[in-house]
Amino acid sequence: MKEGHNSHKHDFEGSKLGMWMFLFTELLLFAGLFLLYSAFRSKYSQEFHSASAELDRMIGTVNTLVLLTSSLTMALSINAIKSGRKQASLLFQCLTVSFGLVFLVNKYFEWGAKINHGIYPNAPELLQRGKGDTMYYGLYYLLTGIHGLHVFGGIILITIMMILTLKNSINREDYVRLENSGLYWHLVDVVWVYLFPVFYLIR
Repeated sequence: MKEGHNSHKHDFEGSKLGMWMFLFTELLLFAGLFLLYSAFRSKYSQEFHSASAELDRMIGTVNTLVLLTSSLTMALSINAIKSGRKQASLLFQCLTVSFGLVFLVNKYFEWGAKINHGIYPNAPELLQRGKGDTMYYGLYYLLTGIHGLHVFGGIILITIMMILTLKNSINREDYVRLENSGLYWHLVDVVWVYLFPVFYLIR
């Protein structure tokens, strides 16, 4: 029995270590993109400032609040399953997925409004505005697009966790997969906390 417990503990620790290594590679990816952004912002500071003023800060603010709240519900879902409250955990997982969908819907409308105004990569109207604006919106679509894909991936991941929770594969004795999913979701939220000011609040 003790040997089985130690084996389970080893698997748990190994799984967590694997997730942290994966998250580290994700951080390196976004760190590189932020460095690229910083280089071009330094070169085209005035153009970046002007382009930033054209973004809808209300949508950006709402999306920030949505993701921060989703981090809370994700943490609550993990705490619930640890204490054996399966239904509560499922509810909080469902809320987390819902907040993620709200974020993507808001981003869809935000992107759609810009595209309808001819502001998208290689658009003739954008190219006429100069290289600074072109670089700003190119980076805007690149970084928020990659982040949006991560949000979508997180939604799928948590949906799978909901199914596993329903089947009791995730329970108070075995919740490492849900906890790892929570770590991934928190990373997605942290990245947005950095994206929001660098694109929406340039001064």
